[in-house]
Amino acid sequence: MNYQFKVSLTDQGKRLDIFVSEKINITRTKAQQIIEKGLVKVNNTVKSKSYKLKAEEFVEIYNSSLPTEEPKILIPQNIPIEILYKDEYLVALSKPPNMVVYPSVGHKDGTLMNALAYHLEKLASIGRPLRPGVVHRLDKDTSGVIVVALDDQAYYGLVELFKKRQIKKEYVAIVYGELKGSGKITTPIGRAQHNRKKMSTKSKKTKEAITEWEVIKNLKNYTLIKVKIITGRTHQIRVHFSSIGHPVVGDKTYGRKTYIEVGNKKIPVPRQMLHALKIEFQHPITGKYLQFEAPMPSDMKEIIRILSD
Repeated sequence: MNYQFKVSLTDQGKRLDIFVSEKINITRTKAQQIIEKGLVKVNNTVKSKSYKLKAEEFVEIYNSSLPTEEPKILIPQNIPIEILYKDEYLVALSKPPNMVVYPSVGHKDGTLMNALAYHLEKLASIGRPLRPGVVHRLDKDTSGVIVVALDDQAYYGLVELFKKRQIKKEYVAIVYGELKGSGKITTPIGRAQHNRKKMSTKSKKTKEAITEWEVIKNLKNYTLIKVKIITGRTHQIRVHFSSIGHPVVGDKTYGRKTYIEVGNKKIPVPRQMLHALKIEFQHPITGKYLQFEAPMPSDMKEIIRILSD
């Protein structure tokens, strides 16, 4: 059974996330989660978490899809991880595909942070209990290099570098269709209006998003590209290339297909073919210039091999 409420004069002007948390006795964070998933409607329309309610409006909350309890602590787990670099302030890792960065509803363990908690003696205090030192992340199905702070001072330093766009990130991706030369996509990105789990270039509320790309190799009806993101919006690369008609191969959310076509064969693709290849920045504590590169995983190499034959 869903929850239904009529907004009173007392609640008029209240933010939607606060209203939801108060009415069904959940935390504001959980209220925001279900709002962003499109599970709360105001007069049968999905609204943002900051929407200011008006008297006489009807709020419906879909009870069957309310999130379960988040894990309370970060459990160390002996999961193999590839460490590219480590000092007393930060660690750089090569995240494999199909691994979530930190625990959440639906992913209580088996994450990169569960592995780090096992292999490292020290983690930052900021972001505890579940995401200590996490300053950026990669989608579950995106592989590649990621940096985690092990020290609070380093955490704040990395956050500042990201804010000032002084961290350079380079990706490689396989996209559908044939691209030529190089280019830049500057279409702003925001959360999709009717599906809060997705991002879109057609949202009413958007933020600046800049993606630069260059062709590495044409692969028949596909293209291997190098991508640099100047901004760091959620799903930025996937959304931008989908918006120009060249979605990332294997992208179940923004792509047309989850397979490649070679002759008369349709070959399944296990995930989106997107890899965070390289990251460069000045160490926030020592000032040393650092550059880390994560090797391309075997599944992506295999797709390139098949398309190159």
